[in-house]
Amino acid sequence: MHNPFTLVASVLVDPGTARVHEEGWQSWSPSGAYALDAAPYRPTNDNWATVCYRPGRTVPAGTFQGEGLLALDPGDGSPVRLWAAADPQREVPSIRLTVTGDRAEIEADGPVKERTHTDIQSVLAHWAEGLGLPAPRPAPTVWCSWYEYFTEVTEDDIHENLRAMDTLDLPVDVVQIDDGYQSALGDWLTLSGRFRSRAGIADAIRARGRRAGIWTAPFLVAPGSELAASHPDWLVRDPEGAPLHAGRNWGHDLYVLDTTHPDAAAYLAHVFTTLRVEGYDYFKVDFLYAGALDGVRHSGADALTAYREGIGIVRDAIGPDAYLLGCGAPILPSIGLFDAMRVSPDTAPHRRPEADDYSQPGQDPAEFTGAGRQWQHGRLWINDPDCLMARPAVETRERWAAHVEATGGLMASSDRLLSLDEWGVTTTRRLLSSGGAQ
Repeated sequence: MHNPFTLVASVLVDPGTARVHEEGWQSWSPSGAYALDAAPYRPTNDNWATVCYRPGRTVPAGTFQGEGLLALDPGDGSPVRLWAAADPQREVPSIRLTVTGDRAEIEADGPVKERTHTDIQSVLAHWAEGLGLPAPRPAPTVWCSWYEYFTEVTEDDIHENLRAMDTLDLPVDVVQIDDGYQSALGDWLTLSGRFRSRAGIADAIRARGRRAGIWTAPFLVAPGSELAASHPDWLVRDPEGAPLHAGRNWGHDLYVLDTTHPDAAAYLAHVFTTLRVEGYDYFKVDFLYAGALDGVRHSGADALTAYREGIGIVRDAIGPDAYLLGCGAPILPSIGLFDAMRVSPDTAPHRRPEADDYSQPGQDPAEFTGAGRQWQHGRLWINDPDCLMARPAVETRERWAAHVEATGGLMASSDRLLSLDEWGVTTTRRLLSSGGAQ
């Protein structure tokens, strides 16, 4: 059960010029500013509501809602106002705004604090600066396998692109293997048939003077995995005692690893310690929303406490010098835990998302939310706007490259490098040269 909503402010607005910023729950949740007569982006099916939005927080029609942050520019020249979670790492209230005539009423289902500034991005940035976090470490430049090969990536694909980086003189610091090297979600140390040796490919990457990076979804477990079969007691449960359902992806249901179970925690630490020993020092951890879902856990911990402790297990295992990128992560509960953070839905070779749902892959939703969260960059972490795709087959590749470049955030290429034409090579080299840890 959630707390009831209570009124926290009533503000006069100019209905024609006022704007409201909604902060979405996690990386893929739409976030940005809207006119008062706009319809904010909402989930178009129940599965996406679980996987990409804040589960259990349906928003009434005609209502704006931010998860822990909501800003209002009244549009009449008066200061922009922000309502923010009082203790964002531990409790993230939903904050709602409704408008009747020329008056906006703001309600929240938990404690919020108010501050003002001159514009929406500035008031959010000012709030972030007030958290007093240390400056984030610069991000390395990255080549990522995902947007060319998806789950079909092979070890030979990695070798081909390693050679191409040298041939094309591309300043890639990290070569990051994405989803597809593992046999199943949860069985991270068991290889798919497309890879021969995880340590061997890390050695090959490092032998060329680059760093090895790897993808995991540490809180997800596939029902057909060896982990689920051997250790059903390591799964978060629903109130009826069944494995908690974390939505569907990859054509199957998703379960959640209960990192408050001592044996499950030890397993997770073993996975990341092993990867680190094998030579990986850049970790993209994805689908992190699952670790913050409400459910019955071994220790009885609440979801956000369990989430932060779970990320702590990963960080302890990889060490302070490894680079940690979050994705699909609850934004406010992640403050202070990551070097870099995906701040938008996935991009795609196409512009429009499926069913026009702005949590789904597409350049339009990635640009909308990426721009709406620009205030986070350099304050909470290094923003990851998602990967550059510069190959000729990518729709509006020039516009997408301009967006990635303008963010100043993590610069990552995700093409089969030999498929790039002259524009693609030049653009990839320029963007990678503009980023990277100095």
